[in-house]
Amino acid sequence: MPDPVPENPDRHGDDAPAATLEASAARYHGRRDAAAAERDRLKGRASRLSNARLLAFVIAIGALVWAELRPEMGAVAFALFALSLLAFFGLIVVHSRVTAAERRAAELARVNDEGAARLRRDWDAVPPALERAEPGHPYAHDLDVFGHGSIARLLGTTGTGVGRSRLHGWLLNAAGTGEARDRQSAVRELVPALDFRQELQVAARLAGDPDRDALRAFLGWAEDEPWLRHRPLVRWLSRLIPAATVVLATLHIEGTLDRPWWILTLLGGIIFAAGVSRRIHRVFDRASLGDAGLRHYAEVVRIIQRQDFRTDRLRRARAALIEESDASAELERLGWLIELADLRHNGMFYLLVHWPTLWDFHVLGALERWQRRSGGRVRAWVEAVAELDALAALAGPPHDEPGWCFPELVDAAGEPRFVAEGLAHPLLPADGRVPNDVVVGPPDTFLMVTGSNMSGKSTLLRAIGVNAVLALAGGPVCARRLTTPPLDVFTSMRIEDSLERGVSLFMAELQRLKMVVDAADAAGDRPVLYLLDEILHGTNTAERQVAVREVLSHLLASRAIGAISTHDLELAAADPLAPVVVPVHFQETVHPEGHEPPMTFDYALREGVATSTNALKLVRLVGLGVGSTATSM
Repeated sequence: MPDPVPENPDRHGDDAPAATLEASAARYHGRRDAAAAERDRLKGRASRLSNARLLAFVIAIGALVWAELRPEMGAVAFALFALSLLAFFGLIVVHSRVTAAERRAAELARVNDEGAARLRRDWDAVPPALERAEPGHPYAHDLDVFGHGSIARLLGTTGTGVGRSRLHGWLLNAAGTGEARDRQSAVRELVPALDFRQELQVAARLAGDPDRDALRAFLGWAEDEPWLRHRPLVRWLSRLIPAATVVLATLHIEGTLDRPWWILTLLGGIIFAAGVSRRIHRVFDRASLGDAGLRHYAEVVRIIQRQDFRTDRLRRARAALIEESDASAELERLGWLIELADLRHNGMFYLLVHWPTLWDFHVLGALERWQRRSGGRVRAWVEAVAELDALAALAGPPHDEPGWCFPELVDAAGEPRFVAEGLAHPLLPADGRVPNDVVVGPPDTFLMVTGSNMSGKSTLLRAIGVNAVLALAGGPVCARRLTTPPLDVFTSMRIEDSLERGVSLFMAELQRLKMVVDAADAAGDRPVLYLLDEILHGTNTAERQVAVREVLSHLLASRAIGAISTHDLELAAADPLAPVVVPVHFQETVHPEGHEPPMTFDYALREGVATSTNALKLVRLVGLGVGSTATSM
């Protein structure tokens, strides 16, 4: 059975997993305060360096004025000018480094603030998860995979777009047992590596997030055939024309030639460049990732390269960034080349540099040499970064919160069961969760959850589903212990009618149930886990009971396992469901008049069918009862 504490110790000096929620919150607050103090210190230093730069510039100008006013002091004034100018440029470099460190410290403070907010489940204080699953996904909408308070937001520490897409793909598509175990081993190693995970997140966020189209264009260019390579005439003309211009201009200046023949070669170069410049600029645009600085992505890669991993999956990802070539160095080099290509946006540069030298052709040549050397490996670099980023996001909850563990993933042979001890819903704050022991399966049974309104039936079904999704993504689960085979999760919970499509609530539910039943019928070695919450409530009670029995009988005939919630306490009282139902329930406590609150719930799961209801009590509590209406009249 799995151990809730990661097996591997922290070999890199990072924080060990928290023993309590308070310890986690204190750690995030302490790290935030330290980062904020460093940010403020660096901000002050950057301000002083900025003033020093201004002073050095003023001194340099003053030295020139001094040399003009006192010619006899020209040597001293020139020395002062040179030293001031050297200091000015040196201060620019130092100032740039300090401001970059200030940005990193500020981002680190934000990351730790968000970490504390996730502990509180304060969704307004963490970045939004704007992605959406395709309509009709088997469980994404019902189980809050995306949205305001969602699994994607809880795990939203991915800093790169590719890492975020990889993680979301794992959450939307359950892995096989072997793949999920492989991911889980890697996540276990990353749990205590908080420093590494936050470094990766900060560097990626500072780099910016190129949109998918820009990244797709970049990868397409990197793997494409170089354009200039197969045009030798263009390559030689781009070299010979500027050389001829320089030679002819030099000969004219020194008097060897009495006419400015260099103007002809200059005009020829301008005409030659005009014919292909649009094509070259399209290549530059594909090679660039927009405003995202590739040097920052080089820093993301460098952070991964510095880390020493033990798990095979993490080792393979790191190896992709260092084998054959140094990915960080190559990305740094590409960043510089793209900056040189971006000089095309400076009009004065074109007049003074590009036309005489045909600058764009030489930059394109350098880019294509990079393309031939490293372009074929870029996709593997992107895959490695996405893998590390997604795995690091899954490592957050078991590091921060007690009550999380890594599930035991078993093969589907035999009678599949989903077995959990201390299961809770991960989107609830740790101090507000009530854990319960739950067993779903084997296939010839189903779990029936009953109880009054607001008692916790739907939350239990969602807790089962969400934890199954996390387990089969290779991540941790919100439980003391959990064992599951590979499953395909299908739900019917938040069904809505559609005026646009002309679909009533009842028909929408039938269509959803048809999808669940078809999936169970088509399942092979991988059974379906179905979770049905108050299904077919869009029709009358008598017909609903008959229809629900037929749906459940169909599901029981397959290898599917599942749970339903219902208010129909007689649903499983007769054949064919009575022998195979596993009834559990929640209950409420109604307090004497004057007690606040008048009704409480302990959210503890009990065996058997519920013996009480509270709908009329709730109606009266909100002032809609007959007595309250009569009184108000």
